[in-house]
Amino acid sequence: MLKMSLRWLLLGLPLCFATGAAAQSIDPVQADAAQAIRNQPVAQVAAEQTAPAMFPHPDGTRYFLAGQANIIFQAHGPFHSPYEGTNSLLGRGEYKTSLIGTLYMGAELVRNPARHLEAIYDEESAGGRGISEALGLAGFTNLDVVRNPNLGPIPYMARVQLHQTLGFTSKTVASARGPFSLATEVPERRLELRVGKMGLPDFFDLNSVGTDSHLQFLNWTTDNNGAWDYAADTRGYTYAAIAEYDDKALSARYSVATMPTVANGIDFDWSLKRASGQNMEVEWRHGLLGWLVSPDRKGVVRALSYVNHGHMGLYRAANAAYLAKVDATPDITKHETFGAVKYGFGLNAEQELTENLRVFGRFGWNEGQHESYVYTEVDQTVELGGDFAGRQWGRANDKVGLAFVSNAIKRDHQEYLKLGGLGFLLGDGKLNYAREDILEGYYNMHAWRGVYYALDAQYIDHPGYNQDRGPVLVESVRMHVDF
Repeated sequence: MLKMSLRWLLLGLPLCFATGAAAQSIDPVQADAAQAIRNQPVAQVAAEQTAPAMFPHPDGTRYFLAGQANIIFQAHGPFHSPYEGTNSLLGRGEYKTSLIGTLYMGAELVRNPARHLEAIYDEESAGGRGISEALGLAGFTNLDVVRNPNLGPIPYMARVQLHQTLGFTSKTVASARGPFSLATEVPERRLELRVGKMGLPDFFDLNSVGTDSHLQFLNWTTDNNGAWDYAADTRGYTYAAIAEYDDKALSARYSVATMPTVANGIDFDWSLKRASGQNMEVEWRHGLLGWLVSPDRKGVVRALSYVNHGHMGLYRAANAAYLAKVDATPDITKHETFGAVKYGFGLNAEQELTENLRVFGRFGWNEGQHESYVYTEVDQTVELGGDFAGRQWGRANDKVGLAFVSNAIKRDHQEYLKLGGLGFLLGDGKLNYAREDILEGYYNMHAWRGVYYALDAQYIDHPGYNQDRGPVLVESVRMHVDF
């Protein structure tokens, strides 16, 4: 079986493109690169191209066609584990392979920059598995894993949306073409409207250093803000509307999205009066350390907030019912009510220090009283990291990255797991609480055209917030192809 997994990794490109796997299967680094070089003179854009691909994508056509394939092989050895529960990371050694393939398609319906209109459609396939069926870790080790393996590798519609741009000025600036925006020229001041099926991390909480599981880090809480319980089904998508205002150095975006009917579910509640996720973000593109480094070095700060309305339960109510012997086991699903509100905040920053070195960080917090419902079981997170490009050793498209993440949950959530309750990801049967700390490093190597290989290691202390278990080292090999 091990030989078969490695064979998939090294030789299985055609299979991968037909049968992929991803909880959030995007190439957000392409979208973020496009956002990063907007509002710059046209002459600067040529020097800031996105990563090389297998085939050219000409800017002059009305249509866009591209694809990506990602194969990740992960393994860990045995680690200290005096007990295990239903949702534990397995203490014995194990290995798994995940696969993802995405086909990006788009068409420009109106090409005038002042009122540009385009349609986007993405088809995707999800297959393979994550270690321990993606259970036992708040910061799970592979963002490409679908958390419900029973869905299988049958292709599905990942995204379908209309994207309208309304210009407020005749001055235009260059924009990099990518899977979520086909225009190569946009008004400097504009309103962008999107409606349809999408992943909210396609547009919120982006970070050019830590967002992309295909070319960067792999951990859920390294690539995204773990405390942001963003509206999504188990594959990471939702139906939403987004309004975004862009100016020279400032952007502000707002979205309203559908919520699943149950925690981590695949079906949506279509009544926005009863269940919805609202997200707001302000982005300021300005060098943060101009007094310390060159003022020409790019920096970005993003402030995010969200409010979810849905059929959610209170940890405190589930704990009280169990202690009063009303419930035989702690079960938060028995205490879910409509009208429940979960909210939180996030801060996301990145700064270019030199031509090759960039640093980034995130902070996230949510109220933690209501159940973790959509993304992962994190109530607070802190992250610091950076990456370094390989220009100094003659490999400009290679990159090495390092990040540290520390995740936490609130007291009622801790007590729920300690009493033996199960979340949709965690549940060791009992809990000796400590923060879940993750150190992740990778080396991503550009092999040829759009082909990349990477080595990744994640050292996780207190997996699932449990001092009694771990630490564990998870090692990964990744093959990625951009078509």
